[in-house]
Amino acid sequence: MNKSTQQFTDLELLQGFRNDASREKYFALIMHQYQKRVYYHIRRMVLDHDDTDDILQNTFIKVWKGLTNFREESHLYTWIYKIATNETLTFLNSKNKRASTSYDEVEFTISNTLSSDKNFSGDEIEMKLQVAIAALPEKQRIVFNLRYYDEMPYDDMAKILETSVGALKASYHHAVKKVEESILK
Repeated sequence: MNKSTQQFTDLELLQGFRNDASREKYFALIMHQYQKRVYYHIRRMVLDHDDTDDILQNTFIKVWKGLTNFREESHLYTWIYKIATNETLTFLNSKNKRASTSYDEVEFTISNTLSSDKNFSGDEIEMKLQVAIAALPEKQRIVFNLRYYDEMPYDDMAKILETSVGALKASYHHAVKKVEESILK
């Protein structure tokens, strides 16, 4: 197996990054290993490809700057997801995407965004799912995406979102119910 396509452990990546001679090479490996997953995590929250790329770039700039101080109290991908989540929330707050928009406005915006996106090939049910997810309150939307799409364990989500496992389970349960109701409309 080619080493560049192989999955590395956090320890291997961090040791390589902490060595001045191999820092850039190992940062490239970190990006290669996590970039796609982080991209789709962000994309599900903002929907737009260009905005996602901008947030992804900001995320990995922060990873680069903060990696020397990474205390290894969590998995590397959990730490990166936390940075990506915070960057995405900052972006969404600055654009006021959720400010007093009705369900119909959300549906129209998502429909236009996804149908004009050459990277989206979903059918009607996928469109309904995306509209239902976008209509969720911000916290429920994030929890739903992390659990449903990324199949992230609640313990990892608790570290990323700095909340309890019980609160996350309740948020996910409520989100699932709202998504089901919305799709069945």
